[in-house]
Order: sequence, then structure tokens, then C-alpha cells
Amino acid sequence: MSVLIHPSSLCKIMTEPKKKDAVLSDGAITYLTGLASQHVYGFKPSFYSKETAKGLQVEDQSIELYNHVNFTQHFKNTERRTDDILDGECDIHDEDSIVDIKSSWSLATFPATRAMAHDPAYEWQLRGYMRLWNKPHAILAFCMVSTPEEFLKYEDPALHLVDHIPQDMRVTVVRYTRDADIEARIVAKCRAAQEFVERTIETIITEHQYN
Repeated sequence: MSVLIHPSSLCKIMTEPKKKDAVLSDGAITYLTGLASQHVYGFKPSFYSKETAKGLQVEDQSIELYNHVNFTQHFKNTERRTDDILDGECDIHDEDSIVDIKSSWSLATFPATRAMAHDPAYEWQLRGYMRLWNKPHAILAFCMVSTPEEFLKYEDPALHLVDHIPQDMRVTVVRYTRDADIEARIVAKCRAAQEFVERTIETIITEHQYN
């Protein structure tokens, strides 16, 4: 069975290589070699940051804020979907859209404009989710809600306690439309990535048979 790519990792394999005859960039090869190693040895790297910890803790509040500002009634999605190249679980989906909620760490990191909110890495992620859920549109929503007290040890609370700010000023959205040509590039890169990972898995196993 081929290794599946998580939409959040698409940005790591979609970069263009410097060599004209190559399909995968050096950065993609480094990432995919690590993915092959994880598969062979059966581990997943752990990651922790205060930003991600806050994001997990306030996710429901951010969804509630988004709903209030946009007059929606969305709930957190719990379904995971896979196809022949991708495996992922989006935040929210409705009749025609994927909605991805990002909880900003502070006012200093909250993108106040759509130009600031656009992030190619998140765009690739949303394009992956549009494919998995077969939706024509996707929304990237940055939400700023107050940071839980346990994270405020070393920063100015004025950057984190934001309930006094109007709610519509604390949600910035960027919209994307599904694109067949871009999706074809995703499919081609993912299949090349799968082939590389499978070859690398075989190489790791073979090389350690003759130590």
C-alpha cells in the first residue's frame, strides 16, 4: 500500500526543483526520506509549541467566533478521508466549502489583512482538502480569541486578552477556488513522492540486511 500524503505536508513536496529534469526538489526529498524512515521504524516525530497548544485549546472558541461573525452554524468535523494519494481530516465542511480555522497566538501574529493571511502552505493544505471532500471552494479563517491564562507568563497580556475588541475585527478570511490544473500538479507530485518513498523504504531495508 502506498504511503499517503497529509494535506498539511503538501507544501513540502510542491516546491519546484532547481534541476530542470527533476520532479522533486531537494527539500521534498529530505522530507520524504524522513517519511520513509518513519514508516520503516514505526514512529512519528512529536512537536510542541505554545502556539499549537493554544490552537488546540481554543479551537471551539474560534469556531464559535467564526460562526458569530459569518452567521453560520458550523461544527468541528471528525471524519477522516483518504483517496489514492491523500489522507486528512479537515476542520469544517459544508455544502460547497472547506473551512480551515487557524487560532492566532497574539495580536502581534494575527493577520489583519487578507494579504497578510494568505499563506502558500495553507493554500496547498486547503487544495488537498477540497480534493478529499470534493468541494469547489475553501476558506482559510484566522481567528483571534483570548489566550488562556496559563500561556501568559512571559508576554504582555494586552497582546492576548482581546474580548473587548469587536468580533468582526478578530476574523480574517481568505477564499480559494478549486482549480483542475493545480490539482493535476498535486496528483503528479504526490505520485512521484509515493514512488520515491517506496524506493527509499526498500533501500533502507536492503542496506540493513548486509550490515
